[in-house]
Amino acid sequence: MRLLMTLTGAVAIATALLALPVSAETPEELFDIHCAACHNTGGIGNPGLAPPLNRTAFWQALGDTAPDYLAGVMVSGMAGKLDVQGQMYIGLIMPPVASTTDEELVEIGTWVLQTLGETDGVMTQALLDATREARPSHADLRAMRPAVD
Repeated sequence: MRLLMTLTGAVAIATALLALPVSAETPEELFDIHCAACHNTGGIGNPGLAPPLNRTAFWQALGDTAPDYLAGVMVSGMAGKLDVQGQMYIGLIMPPVASTTDEELVEIGTWVLQTLGETDGVMTQALLDATREARPSHADLRAMRPAVD
């Protein structure tokens, strides 16, 4: 009985801690909170789970469409076969990012584009709004991907 009460208390404490608001000061911290569980800290990816995002050649090959592509993935998610740096990602579905505010998505997106992608790309609220309106399909997003990976 004492063990059951201890476990119940531990679950209650863990639940309360998970419900606490998370504070982030920087876009990198926002990425760590909302994206790193799959894409890993610094966007280095998790083999077989989520591809690395710190691929400069990929983002630069997207050119001016890099913000559109990233907004599409954030809004629509991504599924289907991806071959990234010789690693296959298949069968796993990245859901649309729903656990953030639009302000956080703008900050995270700009950080990914500029820091991990080393581009001049910027995520904006207007782009998120337009992408939500258009709702690109996963096939549309895969078609945008450059041959460079």
